Amino acid sequence: MASRTSTRSRGDGEKYSVLLPTYNERENLPLIVWLLVKYFGESGYDYEIIVIDDGSPDGTLEVAEQLQKIYGEDKIFLRPRAKKLGLGTAYIHGIKHATGSFIFIMDADLSHHPKFIPEFIEKQKEGDYDLVSGTRYQGDGGVYGWDLRRKLISRGANFVTQVLLRPGASDLTGSFRLYKRKVLEGLIERCVSKGYVFQMEMIIRARQLDYSIGEVPISFVDRVYGESKLGGNEIVSFLKGLLTLFATT
Repeated sequence: MASRTSTRSRGDGEKYSVLLPTYNERENLPLIVWLLVKYFGESGYDYEIIVIDDGSPDGTLEVAEQLQKIYGEDKIFLRPRAKKLGLGTAYIHGIKHATGSFIFIMDADLSHHPKFIPEFIEKQKEGDYDLVSGTRYQGDGGVYGWDLRRKLISRGANFVTQVLLRPGASDLTGSFRLYKRKVLEGLIERCVSKGYVFQMEMIIRARQLDYSIGEVPISFVDRVYGESKLGGNEIVSFLKGLLTLFATT
């Protein structure tokens, strides 16, 4: 009991909003929510989880409604949309309903483990960073569960992006990040990309605006349930977005 009390004393009075965009995450959502509740509860930080479901046909929203009943309407907020409208617009939609002064963005498919959340918060405080990004390419970071093709695509995309854009961060395409709320709002206003390129543009715009960026090494694990949303169309969109950013930044 004593250890639980000492852990809770780490709470800092700030509130952290977690944005969880979902599409066909029926199997993953209960576990990711349970893990978020667990690690926020153990660390003592105040939080809320905002689920932004894009009309999932597999019943993800119904599962989210059950989770809201279990954990409470003061912790789980449902802000669904009628159809799949893209990752960037999901964050725009979610932040409108967030009440925290800091915003976490992460995937709902268990690729990003909530155990790293206290490290993100500690890193942010360490340098008063405007944003903290999870990195697979520094320190103890890594990728697990991908085949060689997927790893080569990811590494190649990151390398080309580093050469062309010089972003000042080691992992541009990752989507596990902590932002100061006002910083995220300002970046979203300036970003024009959609889909996976959105994450990359956020870092590039942050560099342009001289926002400070901290990094936390993370382990990225490929999804256990459901299908990956990375396909040929996403790769083409990424390349187009990369060239656009190179020409305009």
